[in-house]
Amino acid sequence: MHMEIPSLLAAGLILLGIFSLGFLSIKIKFPNVILYIIFGIILAGALHHNELLHFASEIGIVLLFFLLGLEFNISRLSGIARKIWPAGLLDVALNLGIVMVICYFFDLDLFTSFLIGGVAYATSSSITAKLLDDTGRMANREAEYILGILIFEDLVAPIVVAVLMGITTGGDFTSIDFLILFGKIIALTVGAILLSKTLFKKFEAFLDKISDEDFKIALLVGIALAYGGLALYLGLSEVLGAFLAGMMLAEMSKIEKVEHTVHPVKNLFLPTFFIYFGTTVEFGEGVPMVSFLVVLLIWSVVAKILVGVIGGRMYGLSNRVSFRAGLSICARGEFSVVIASLATGVIKVFAGVYIILAAFIGMVLFQQAPAITNKIYGKPKKKKKNLKVPGVY
Repeated sequence: MHMEIPSLLAAGLILLGIFSLGFLSIKIKFPNVILYIIFGIILAGALHHNELLHFASEIGIVLLFFLLGLEFNISRLSGIARKIWPAGLLDVALNLGIVMVICYFFDLDLFTSFLIGGVAYATSSSITAKLLDDTGRMANREAEYILGILIFEDLVAPIVVAVLMGITTGGDFTSIDFLILFGKIIALTVGAILLSKTLFKKFEAFLDKISDEDFKIALLVGIALAYGGLALYLGLSEVLGAFLAGMMLAEMSKIEKVEHTVHPVKNLFLPTFFIYFGTTVEFGEGVPMVSFLVVLLIWSVVAKILVGVIGGRMYGLSNRVSFRAGLSICARGEFSVVIASLATGVIKVFAGVYIILAAFIGMVLFQQAPAITNKIYGKPKKKKKNLKVPGVY
């Protein structure tokens, strides 16, 4: 007998669960993101397709990327874009193209191969960004490269989703459809730049005039959700829209004014994204195609490390920093879930199992990336200061 849980009770239990798991993660020094996903899997039967949880998770992921966008003004973003495209194309070739070749050797048809390639392609933007923030590595040299790769993937992944949706709905995804989709991405980006240079040019002075913190929350969260929602309306990713919304305000001299207001709201809602992600993973009656799963997981790790090592060198990073970056981008997540939802039957179960294992492996590798790098390249040597004692030569 199925008992319907009142939304208010469900919300209270989820928040208490977030507190308990967050507290536990501090005590046992274990990534809270993994605990949230496992929590979601456990509650999948009661919360699957829960609209309240889904909506809260959307707010959390939008605010995370809104705050990330604040770190990238137009000049910095354009500089990254000029440097990141070779590594971005390498990422597509290794994680989408080669995966399709692997699928071919396991006798999968073209559509299924493309779908699994899409699932395996994109690094989880939310998991990676959250771990960068939690571990204090946002200021490291590889952080800019990692974020550049994530942005590149957030531009490519919606195209993959659109093509798959066009095929699954029985329609033909033509070159015209591709150009329209690309045009939407350009229009959304140009719109953000124009708003940054016009409407939001004196936004900092306007924000200083608002003394009530509640009104500031409504204004700033409203901007993030509106532009993220506009991206969704155009058939793009809300993550891309939220990032561009943050970029619109990045010209402010003191972005901490925005961060101080939005951070608490983001911290409240973001864990719900990972819980919701867990509720979407359906293991079914068992794990299908185990040998293929093992091969795919191994290649998924190897491919991302290569994107870090080779792409990082293209970007101008050292061997050490490039390797550390590669270990930090192995987790799969939200886009993989979106693409996997287009699958059916055994392939959907397979994709669900792959996503949760890839997310877990990726998060462990992220946590261990500095230690693994030090074991391979040795601990970085501290630069000795050449101090001269007066009178001594």
